Formats: sequence, structure tokens, C-alpha cells
Amino acid sequence: MNCSISGEVPEEPVVSRNSGLLFEKRLIERHISDYGKCPITGEPLTMEDIVPIKTGKIVKPRPVQAASIPGMLGMFQNEWDGLMLSNFALEQQLHTARQELSHALYQHDAACRVIARLKKERDEARSLLAQAERHFPVSAPIAATANAPVLSNGKRAAEDEDLAPGAKKIHPGISSSIISELTDCNASLSQQRKKRQIPATLAPIEALESYTQISSHPFHKTNKQGIISLDILYSKAWLLNIDLIATGGIDTNAVIFDRPSGQILSTLSGHSKKVTSVKFVAQGESFLTGSADKTVRLWQGSDDGNYNCRHILKDHTAEVQAVTVHATNNYFVTASLDGSWCFYELSSGTCLTQVFDSSGSSEGYTSAAFHPDGLIIGTGTTESLVKIWDVKSQANVARFDGHIGPVTAISFSENGYFLATAAHDGVKLWDLRKLKNFRNFAPYDSETPTNSVEFDHSGSYLAIAGSDIRIYQVANVKSEWNCVKTFPDLSGTGKATCVKFGADSKYIAVGSMDRNLRIFGLPAAPAES
Repeated sequence: MNCSISGEVPEEPVVSRNSGLLFEKRLIERHISDYGKCPITGEPLTMEDIVPIKTGKIVKPRPVQAASIPGMLGMFQNEWDGLMLSNFALEQQLHTARQELSHALYQHDAACRVIARLKKERDEARSLLAQAERHFPVSAPIAATANAPVLSNGKRAAEDEDLAPGAKKIHPGISSSIISELTDCNASLSQQRKKRQIPATLAPIEALESYTQISSHPFHKTNKQGIISLDILYSKAWLLNIDLIATGGIDTNAVIFDRPSGQILSTLSGHSKKVTSVKFVAQGESFLTGSADKTVRLWQGSDDGNYNCRHILKDHTAEVQAVTVHATNNYFVTASLDGSWCFYELSSGTCLTQVFDSSGSSEGYTSAAFHPDGLIIGTGTTESLVKIWDVKSQANVARFDGHIGPVTAISFSENGYFLATAAHDGVKLWDLRKLKNFRNFAPYDSETPTNSVEFDHSGSYLAIAGSDIRIYQVANVKSEWNCVKTFPDLSGTGKATCVKFGADSKYIAVGSMDRNLRIFGLPAAPAES
């Protein structure tokens, strides 16, 4: 008996209760699932109407071709012919692949020759340019740093002369030895990060919940109020006992304040417009200020506690918005509204390279920060973009969008994975491993921008400043980041502009649009009688 569909002897025979027809089980099941009716009579048919038939082992008859020796020889001949045709097709494919590989190798060799020739021409051109620069300098002569007069606080140091009209500055570039230094630093810090542990001396959440304002310090002038930049330098070594706070104000001055003694160590003047960024270098031997007057000043500390202006850097053509120092303390980067960032050598004050966006965008930079390992830089722009740059190649390797308004602040976590950015619409957190946004904070209304965001040095807390100051406990990508404390803006201006954590988060420094620096921490315990 044969299957009514295939006409062959079925391996699993079943019969229809309705029509009595015999089918192969797998064929009739597929037909019923597709059409729901009998393939022969067209009547409705379900799986309940199918009855399996128990039979003995079915031996299929030999095909007609295998019933005789001539038929079997013909069958073998057909299989042999098919095998030869398949082998011939494979040989043709192999021949074609060899030709394509040979052509690709030839093109690769030609490209290598062209690249080698272009590199040689580039090196020759650089050599000729260096010779021409020695004979015909593109800018007016600049006095040697060692012989330039260095005047202390309140005095202007000898400034570099302006370029001749139409001239363009030539930068030497980041050399291979510097790149090696940065790479070695990155490897060392990455290795240390794997062994990193939260310090036992870190202020616990219970302590942060009890923080209140413990002091307020009027630093800047009353006629031009506003602290718009802030940095803290501290050392855990008891022999050094360093705990300095620097502020930059709208009054064009920067102030360096010793927190333990409550004394102002130095007031740095010389900028002609507001000081937009301040940064300590190493253990305070050097100090950097960026300003809306388009310049960056490099200050050198002296034994009497004062700071003297050592270099005035004029590579930018618009407001300097951010200064960030590399982990080696040998290099720093400045970012400006002119749409470029500059990489400087600290010891000489030389701009090694000035980087513009190759896309031709006219957007300026409003914030910048080095990654803790030092091989990438994050910048925020006036067009709501966050750009990540590779320091070695000066290439833009990633872009994050989604903000509204200029990106006012940017901060990398010490764990090396998280990036926090602030703008008019609040704070966004980014996972640098997957290059995506994983959490947003919108703490204020649509009319109130977020002015500052900052991770503490351990990567355990995150501070946000706007119309108030909020402290969040850092968690992982999937867990909730809880707000553990909110400080009101006691300046009365409704604008907290900058926030920083002190050593082990034992205090928090806040700058606002008045002239006072405010310190929040645990109130002093009453003295025992």
C-alpha cells in the first residue's frame, strides 16, 4: 500500500477516519498544519481524524535501475559524471581565487610603495620647513623663558608678542617619546586600577547625610561677584599636610586658599576677563588658569607661598573654557570656543599640537577632562555633543549626543568605565565599555541648567550643582543611583556653578554666583567640659 500523497510505501503509515485513505505521517501532518483539509478529497481534516497503523518493518523495493547489472553500471556512470563536474567547478573556483589573491597582493605591494614614498616626501618637507623656520620665523621673536622677567601676584609677566598678520603658528606635534611616556603611564595606572579598593577612610553615607555648611569665605570682589571655577589639591601624607582650594572668579582673579588655616595664600591677577578654569599641577608646584581673554597662564609656586606667572599662552583665538592636566603632571590640555583643543608640555609651556575637528564643524568646546588613564580626552561642545579623542592620534573616536544646550561639565569616574556630562537638560551617565547612555538625571526644571558634575576621587559619589547641590551614591549600570543628600544654594543667587570633593569626601567645596566659597562637612563636635 502506497501513500496517497507521495505514491511511495510510507515509513509511518496513518489512515484518515473520514476518507479511509493512507498517508505518510510526516506529510499529512505538514499538510494539515498548512491547509487543515484532506489533500485528496478537500474535506476538512484535523490531527484527531488521523489514526496510526501498526505494521511490520517495511523494506523498500530496489529502484528499477538497481535491478540489473547494466542498470547499476549506468547509475555508477551518472554518479561519476556528477563527481567530475563538481570537481571541475571547484578547480575553476580555486583558479579564480588564486587570481584575485595575486591581484590583491600586487595592490598591497603598490600601496606600501606609495605610502613609503609619501612618508619620505613628508619627512623631507618637514626638514625643509624646519630649516625655513630657522631662517625666516613666522612670528616675532619671543624672549627666552629663562631671561624673561617674572613678576609675582598682581603684576603682568612679559607676554609673548602677537603673530604677524596672516601668519599661522607651527606646532612640532606629539613625538614618539611622549607617546611612549603616555602609553607607559596608561599601562601602569590601568594595572593599579585592577587592584583598586575603596579606601577605609572614605566618608560613609551616614556622614554625608549629616553634612551641613561649616564655613563660608568671601574671596572675590564685590563689584564683580561670582565663582565659576574650582579645584582642590590635597595630600594624605601627614608630613605634607596639603589641603588647598583654588577658585576662579568673574572679577578676573584666581585665589588660592589654605583650608586648614583658613588663610588666603595668594591672589593671582593678570587676566583681563573672567577666569573660567583653574587647575593645580602635581603637589602645587605649578598652577594653571584659563580665561575668557583667550589666554592660559602657567604660574610657578615659590617658597614664600606666592605664585609667579611663568608663561602666557596665546594659541587660542576665543575664550578658553577648560584646562585639564594629564596624570603624568608633565602635560596639559586646554579647550576653547574657537573649536580647538591644545596639548601642551608643562615644563616649557610649548603647544605641541592644536587639534580642530576634521569634520569642519564650527562648534566650540565648553568643557574638557582627561580620562584617569590619560590616553583619551573627553570634550563637551556648544552644540550639545560629547566628543572622545585619542591622545596619541588626536582622532575623534566617539561621539555622544542627546543633551540639550552646551555641555557645561564633564567628569570621568576613577573606575575608568563611567563618564558623567552636564548640560541644560541635566546629567547623563555613559558606559565607555559599550559607548552608550545608561542613566539620566533631570534634577531641575527646564529653566534651570546643570552647571557642574563631579565624581569623587574614589568613584563612590557623584555631585551635581545647579539651583542646589545634590550628592548621589554611585552604583553599577543596572542598579539605582540614590540621592543621599541635597544642599540648598545658600548664596541666594540660585546658581551653584562648581562643586568638588575634598580628601576622602570629608568635605565638599561649592562655588556660586556670589563671592563666597562654601564648605560643607560634618559640624564640629562640642568640646567636652
